[in-house]
Amino acid sequence: METIKSNAEISKIFKEGKKSSNKYITVIIFPKNLEKLSLDADFEHGLNGRVAFIAGRKNGNACWRNRAKRRLRELTKQFNGPWSGYDVLLVAKHSLTEANYSKVSSTIKNTLQELGLVEPGAE
Repeated sequence: METIKSNAEISKIFKEGKKSSNKYITVIIFPKNLEKLSLDADFEHGLNGRVAFIAGRKNGNACWRNRAKRRLRELTKQFNGPWSGYDVLLVAKHSLTEANYSKVSSTIKNTLQELGLVEPGAE
């Protein structure tokens, strides 16, 4: 799974990406434009999808952040991510680690469908 590591790229996606939130996470997507790929830093990554898992310090200690990122990675795998043609940021909220996994999964599935990353009825 290819991740986004550059702070500059993450900041760009935060500013220009399409956002959708639920009670557990905020999802921000940034579609990759084929025409701009040759001019942009994304050229080295092509249309391959990339993802970043963000769990801020204000939400909890290191133990909480690690657990939140593990959940986000597993949810990404469950919904066949990273999604081709998109850079995606998954930002954890405090309630992510407190709810049971199936409830989180169904809520996030709806958010991903809203953004067009997951087909309705897909698992």
